[in-house]
Amino acid sequence: MNEAQARQGDNLWRQSSEYLSLSPSRSQISSQENAMQVEEKQQSIILQSASRFPPIQGVRFSYGTAGFRSDASILSATVFRVGILAALRSLKTRSVTGLMITASHNRVSDNGIKIADPHGGMMTQDWEPFADAIVNAGNPEDLLQLIIQFTKKENISFGGAQPAEILLGRDTRPSGGALLEAAKQGINAVIGAVAIDMGILTTSQLHWMVRCRNKGLEALECDYFAQLSSSFGCLMDLVPRDIITDRVDEKLIVDGANGVGGEKLKELKKQLKGLVIQVRNSGKEGEGILNEGVGADYVQKEKVVPCGFGPNDVGIRCASLDGDADRLVYFRVLSTSSNSIDLVDGDKILSLFALFIKEQLSILNKNGKEESNNNNPVRLGIVQTAYANGASTDYLRLLGLEVVFTPTGVKYLHEKAAEYDVGIYFEANGHGTVLFSEQLLCWLEARKNELASASAGCECQKAALRLLAISRLINQAVGDALSGLLLVEAILQHMGWSIEKWSELYKDLPSKQLKVKVMDRTAVSTTNAETVVVEPSGLQEVINTETAKYPKGRCFIRPSGTEDVIRVYAEASTQEAADNLAQSVARHVDRFLGFCSSHE
Repeated sequence: MNEAQARQGDNLWRQSSEYLSLSPSRSQISSQENAMQVEEKQQSIILQSASRFPPIQGVRFSYGTAGFRSDASILSATVFRVGILAALRSLKTRSVTGLMITASHNRVSDNGIKIADPHGGMMTQDWEPFADAIVNAGNPEDLLQLIIQFTKKENISFGGAQPAEILLGRDTRPSGGALLEAAKQGINAVIGAVAIDMGILTTSQLHWMVRCRNKGLEALECDYFAQLSSSFGCLMDLVPRDIITDRVDEKLIVDGANGVGGEKLKELKKQLKGLVIQVRNSGKEGEGILNEGVGADYVQKEKVVPCGFGPNDVGIRCASLDGDADRLVYFRVLSTSSNSIDLVDGDKILSLFALFIKEQLSILNKNGKEESNNNNPVRLGIVQTAYANGASTDYLRLLGLEVVFTPTGVKYLHEKAAEYDVGIYFEANGHGTVLFSEQLLCWLEARKNELASASAGCECQKAALRLLAISRLINQAVGDALSGLLLVEAILQHMGWSIEKWSELYKDLPSKQLKVKVMDRTAVSTTNAETVVVEPSGLQEVINTETAKYPKGRCFIRPSGTEDVIRVYAEASTQEAADNLAQSVARHVDRFLGFCSSHE
């Protein structure tokens, strides 16, 4: 072979190699064929499954902070489709997701469904438009086309090596069992998706389980109870021995709203030491109906004694959970002759937590060996919405704390709180939690270990231990009435405070809320965490003028997320002034946007 023939042979070999590298191999062809077969099978399964859950014609759903909610009788198709959504979310994130069937503080005939993302919090807002679209798709064919388009956009493939895993939970509503089956069928309609029924749970337990599973931790209900009881025990062991309590009664009475929280608290209290809890309205003894005249939402809004409480409870420390135990408020029965109470709401729970955590951080900062952290001081942030009572905001700022505001909704509060080393958020309705950054937790662990060998038993070491215990006790996935209740009790023990003393941290400004029916709520747009009206032009100026007439006046409006009404909130130095301010602003809203009718 001469040199020219050799070069020609090399070129032919190189060209054939390049061709072979560009042409699909047999294994590649086989893989592509398999993928096509899986996709065809997947489409067929979705069509067949969806045909068993036809949507209610003429009814539209919108995914809010709490997912989809409505009368339970019309929710089967919605729950089925959210089952598909949860499976797709798991495939996309390659993590465990959760699906909770509950309507929280709503009446017993209602139900709802929401998704827990891998971090344990609410589903990402980016997916909410897709959630709305698939739930409102008119027929199985439209549903399938939406899923095909979305999975291509999100690069989600079916039948992969890693299955989708979805944890399921439900509260005690009678409709929960049937809706759970609909959710399972939705999940099973996705190839490679596995539904794991965790049983009857509080909403907070389901979110906690999702978070733990994705951290590689044990995540059964017994693990939840063990973590809460052990961290509560740690905090109680660290209560100063010279504290003398001035409580009227050491007993705590808890209203379980005739929901899932009462029974779970009964189980939890078996593992607690140093706390006497009596549970009423647990829902198991035929005591009453879920959320009817009971529960945190009822107590907070009506400011009256819940069913099952009366003259014999005057002065005793009491608390109310809501139907799925993610909200918590405290109260004290004031009189034997009336239903009046002294309400300690979410704003004061937040203030108690902020005061205690600030105190522990201050103890750490006083230690002379902490120079490395002084270069990067711990950022403690308080997150509220415009509905927080103005007196609470003033109190927190007087403590020297950074207070920021977000639009209404837990998803906004949680996201903002996560920007801090310690972020605390609570709504007045009793939903909230405390978030600790991983960086801070690592530093606290290192500080605790350093002090254990150098200054064991010192106040600085105890402060580090307390903060670590709080991070394990509080549910960092979502608001949790059970973990929040235990943290309140531990702090009150530490402070030696009665509920009366706690309530006297500050005096709430009188407030009033109204709703104005309008033709189109989208005509109102706001800014500055919903406190300033941008559109329609001129309305904010009128609100400012009315507000200036009243001492300590504050007023804002915002469109409802679910109905064509504008919500009006007003505060002032007296109840009469707050009522008048709300009414005058409502009339202006009506003039700009409404039907010139009465206001609720």
